[in-house]
Amino acid sequence: MKKASLLCAVLVAVAIAIDAWLIAVYAPIEALQGPAQKIFYWHVPSAMAMMILFLLGGVSSLWYIIRRTAWADALAISFIEVGFLFCSIVLTTGPLWAKPIWGAWWTWEPRLTSTLFVWLVFLGYFLLRTSFENRDRAKLFSAALAIFGCLDIPVIWLSVKLWRGIHPALLGKPGSLPPEMSLVLRVSMMTVLLLAGFLVRERYRKERAHE
Repeated sequence: MKKASLLCAVLVAVAIAIDAWLIAVYAPIEALQGPAQKIFYWHVPSAMAMMILFLLGGVSSLWYIIRRTAWADALAISFIEVGFLFCSIVLTTGPLWAKPIWGAWWTWEPRLTSTLFVWLVFLGYFLLRTSFENRDRAKLFSAALAIFGCLDIPVIWLSVKLWRGIHPALLGKPGSLPPEMSLVLRVSMMTVLLLAGFLVRERYRKERAHE
């Protein structure tokens, strides 16, 4: 591992350690939801990272379709792989948070269903990349599927407002969180985005090295 990568890894590890302490010790226990609410501090930032990364993967895929440049495909797969990781975190932490609050691991409400749909689309993206002996054709078709998958991102974002579901919509409402919780959420958001950026960087380097 090069020095720059090692330094970035150390910074990410320190950020995660600080964030974990803030979540476990500093953030107060929510009165109604109890300790389970603390899953929120990584569930929400992971959802934000997922949407950002998938959209960036879609843009890179579009650029690849237009220009057929190798770096665009490398960026696309890097963004999408890391986005898929955070999507998986969302779909894991969501039920863990939902069970003690809603009384069920899963409900087919709009945001959950649309998030599962995008997870399945990008699972198909990975399968498509390995389904053709012709690598250029595999990259082209998977890029088209990535763009299709990105169409679901606005649906996920707006689902709480467009349809009546049980999923909470706290972000964007002034005073919706106490100051301590708001601070920890902001730190968690920065930590998750820092981790995402590091993973994308390393994945991109690996992809380019294999070309």
